[in-house]
Amino acid sequence: MNAIDPEIRTVMSAMGRRARTAAGVLAFAPTEAKNLALTAAADAMLAEHEAILADNAEDIVAAKERGISDAFLDRLTLTVPRIEAMAQGLREIAALPDPVGSVIAEWQRPNGLDIARVRTPLGVIGVIFESRPNVTADAGALTLKSGNAVILRGGSDSAKTSHAIHSCLQQGLAAAGLPLDAIQLVGTTDRAAVGEMLRGLDGTIDVIVPRGGKTLVARVEEEARVPVFAHLEGICHTYIDKSAQLVMSINVTVNAKMRRTGVCGATETLLIHRDVVGTHLKPIIDALVARGCEIRGDMAVKALIPTVGMATDDDWSTEYEAAILSVKVVEDVGEAIAHIGHYGSHHTEAIIAEDPIAVERFFTEIDSAILLHNASTQFADGGEFGFGGEIGIATGKFHARGPVGLEQLCSFKYLVRGNGQTRP
Repeated sequence: MNAIDPEIRTVMSAMGRRARTAAGVLAFAPTEAKNLALTAAADAMLAEHEAILADNAEDIVAAKERGISDAFLDRLTLTVPRIEAMAQGLREIAALPDPVGSVIAEWQRPNGLDIARVRTPLGVIGVIFESRPNVTADAGALTLKSGNAVILRGGSDSAKTSHAIHSCLQQGLAAAGLPLDAIQLVGTTDRAAVGEMLRGLDGTIDVIVPRGGKTLVARVEEEARVPVFAHLEGICHTYIDKSAQLVMSINVTVNAKMRRTGVCGATETLLIHRDVVGTHLKPIIDALVARGCEIRGDMAVKALIPTVGMATDDDWSTEYEAAILSVKVVEDVGEAIAHIGHYGSHHTEAIIAEDPIAVERFFTEIDSAILLHNASTQFADGGEFGFGGEIGIATGKFHARGPVGLEQLCSFKYLVRGNGQTRP
């Protein structure tokens, strides 16, 4: 076991205590104040976009020198449109209803007791991420609006960019008169700081959310002493049913794989019904190859298109995060479901079909967080769901499953009102 750095432990414990104090203030903060903080942060982000891009450029240079992968480089890179999108995301979150105090359900018992289930903040959220500076904005905004404090620990690859974005969030908090400790960014890139967060910072962290590669998520899930909202891998599938329209199959599949190959919602395996192999397979493959995608197919695929690579068993369980797609011919929707159940990661799956019976079976029998019909798997995103953004995507069985937005960052309590009832 690695020795614990007492200085890092002291610093991190202090951050936890300050976050807990800030969470106590945020739990009761007026909606107007939270919204002002978000819109002011968005204004600061746009006003300082040149400085943010300059810091991002330094991070990119350093990352390339360390041999960062193309997928991580894509996640690290900011542009003016991406900064504008981050700022817009803050405004969209500000425009969403405040979840804190909202009534989820209410009912009356025969004895006259009125019972209501009401949303409450989780408390302090710890977010650990790699090469994704936009997580600083998304996580800071979502936790703030949901009444939670957050401790952010970004990777060394995005350190300068994350600091620049965090500075804008701090300006927003100051403008709204909210505690600056509501959104804290860990200053050190020492991995020991991650270990301290996973141990819960003396009970001050309520939930950990990892955003990064498989190695990071695996470490978090193995070592965390607090609940975790996460997905280990994004092995996503698109299934082309025998009832699928050809043009739609081409367009959706190409988008699902090639729009951004490094995102967790990118399709990694294409499954196609044997009855449409003769009409659909080659046009889909040709469109993918034209976009620069490498194809690895099973025997049936290779028999029809000899130029594709031969898929191995490992390909079916690989999250490529690159322009590579494994392709398999299946007998029917049942075999597609069985394949996904065996090799999938419970993240996101899509079916392209016009047959409502096939769609209903796909939706009913697959246990993944997100299922789509006639739409790209790249819609697996909190912003696309109308959440204004996401702090991550969870594939576990907690109340937070799929994109983790405002409501998922809340727990609940029961308010029971009576008029003197006693229990017999």
